[in-house]
Amino acid sequence: MRPDRRSLMRFLFVICLTCVGTLNCALADEPEFHQVHAELVRPRDGLGNVLQKLEAGESVNIAYLGGSITAANGWRVKTREWFASEFPKAEVHEIHAAIGGTGSDLGAFRVQRDALQHKPDLLFVEFAVNDGGAPYKRIWQAMEGIVRQAWAANLKMDICFVYTYRVGYEKDLEQGLCPNAASAMELLADHYGIPSINFALNIVEQQQAGKLIYQSDEAPGGDVVHFSKDGVHPLDGGHAIYADIVAQAVRQMKALAPVDHAGKLATPFVADHWQAAKMVPLDASMLSPEWHELKGDNRLAKSFGNRMGTLWEATEPGARLTFKFRGSTAKLYDLLGPDGGQVIITVDGQERPKPVPRFDSYCTYHRIATLTIADGLDPNELHTVTVEVHPDQPDRNSVAFRLQDPETELNSPKYQGTCVRVGQILVLGDVVP
Repeated sequence: MRPDRRSLMRFLFVICLTCVGTLNCALADEPEFHQVHAELVRPRDGLGNVLQKLEAGESVNIAYLGGSITAANGWRVKTREWFASEFPKAEVHEIHAAIGGTGSDLGAFRVQRDALQHKPDLLFVEFAVNDGGAPYKRIWQAMEGIVRQAWAANLKMDICFVYTYRVGYEKDLEQGLCPNAASAMELLADHYGIPSINFALNIVEQQQAGKLIYQSDEAPGGDVVHFSKDGVHPLDGGHAIYADIVAQAVRQMKALAPVDHAGKLATPFVADHWQAAKMVPLDASMLSPEWHELKGDNRLAKSFGNRMGTLWEATEPGARLTFKFRGSTAKLYDLLGPDGGQVIITVDGQERPKPVPRFDSYCTYHRIATLTIADGLDPNELHTVTVEVHPDQPDRNSVAFRLQDPETELNSPKYQGTCVRVGQILVLGDVVP
């Protein structure tokens, strides 16, 4: 018996409602961003695992993953010293995993090499300043990638997020709110029960109480703390405040029991997190004969080899790097510098319209950088990448304002060349031999 038209329409209407309801449920499961109320310490699940080892007098490794604020010999050094003093029977070792000018987007790729391979018991993660301009979704992807890689390595590893200060953050903090980057991290920390420490909130409170000035070229008189010269990087007094806050927070969490983090991995915060992020060293088979390895006595190898591994250099136009990967994203972990060249990028037979310079307005010196090769590709497909040195060096005029005599300096040997230097492939997926 065929249904009449009215019955058929009723059936289709019910089906549509069901589909809309299912879609709404799916959307409801996606995290929604909002600014979070700022608190100095949120213990959540605490640091019970590492504190148990410290109390027992065992050997403990503490890793510090972050940017230049953590790379400085400041709160990182002072807190390791405090842990050693607070727990004198324990052996407390530091894992220095901070690189200036980098955010969580690179941190997710390098956390294994720079921190996890050294088997930390506690991982501090500091990217709230360098992630300040990043979209919250990207922060979630990268920070969750760091968290999930850490617990994939050791389910008893404790993690702690810390939020440092920079000028401008006081606008939100004076209203009792975390700035956007810290808010994104707090929402992720809530999901995983990760404790967090908001250094920036205390800095703002001290400034409001007349006990601190954010930024000055001259030290104030009396007992007022001179926090920084540039509004970002603390002087010793600022680092001492950060270290004291860590000590207070750890003492506050001493009563919390150890936690097995295994169950937390069952439900991701975002489905497209970066747990698959990894570094893969360049192999000679990927390189044309014009490339050569920078040996250990080379100046750049000495300066950057600890972070980047073996560095390979090409200076001749036409030199090629070729590899295949299965995944969504591929980048190169490379160096920018005053003699940097530019490269032609081809992915799956499609050449990028313009060459990409390995030089920018900061290139009076060499520094670590990343070159995005491909992003948003089908993660299940096999992709082929070619990076070729372009015959022309990039325009150097962007750096002229930093030079005393631009015309003379830009014509000096320092600023000549088509050099490309690469250490690792960064991939969301796997490089295929």
